[in-house]
Amino acid sequence: MPVNTTLSSVFLGREVTVTIVAPLDFDTGNTYPLLLFNDGQDFETLRMAETVAALQAAGKMVPCVVAGIHAGGARIYEYGTAHQPDYAGRGDKAGLTTSFVLEELIPWLVQHYHTVAKGITYAGCSLGGLMALDAVWNHPEVFSNAGVFSGSLWWREKALDEGYAESDRIMHRQIRDAERRASLNFWFQCGTWDEYDDRDGDGVIDSIQDTLECIAELERKGYAWGRDIRYVEMKEGMHNPETWAKVLPDFLVWASGRAGKV
Repeated sequence: MPVNTTLSSVFLGREVTVTIVAPLDFDTGNTYPLLLFNDGQDFETLRMAETVAALQAAGKMVPCVVAGIHAGGARIYEYGTAHQPDYAGRGDKAGLTTSFVLEELIPWLVQHYHTVAKGITYAGCSLGGLMALDAVWNHPEVFSNAGVFSGSLWWREKALDEGYAESDRIMHRQIRDAERRASLNFWFQCGTWDEYDDRDGDGVIDSIQDTLECIAELERKGYAWGRDIRYVEMKEGMHNPETWAKVLPDFLVWASGRAGKV
């Protein structure tokens, strides 16, 4: 059964609820891989606990501790890319969220749930997916795997009516400009009905284009499709927890096989 706990965050200046789904046979004598999710308030809709239990019972998922961070009322500011907000100032507290995760939450989970302190998987949906990818990319000493469900990879420094170009996408540029190549793994999902916008009129919706072009940036850094990168495109998949729940088993099996490895 999932358990909710509350941590008082100095960085975020608020109480943060975290939902914990422990392994079926949790033993304090063991050390467990950690799968961290943003938007833990959606765990019930995602059927997280039931899915984890079923996969572990079937032997398809390595026993892991799954922890979901509940978003606060300022989610649009607390999630994003830590080093830079978007053109409208959204995400200006994302750096504080990253500090909460690294300096408050993970040490607490290590102490109370005997999780690993590195080789961690971090995932999220929509803006939470962007947040997770940003943290993994910038902190490979802690994270090994990123999970991005319908990620907000459109996150940009210029509005569409302000001379926007594809190079203004913040996460893409961050990957493109990086000099290092860390040992990381990436899982991306997008649905064909994730949205209907097609800003360049090429017949590909923006969410799929932004995802595939983010993957292309990773490939240019030496990451290989099928080895380091998995992409799941869901036919008629929408931008909602019901769609993400359907693809969650694929992600959990993929992630648990890599969890805890550095």
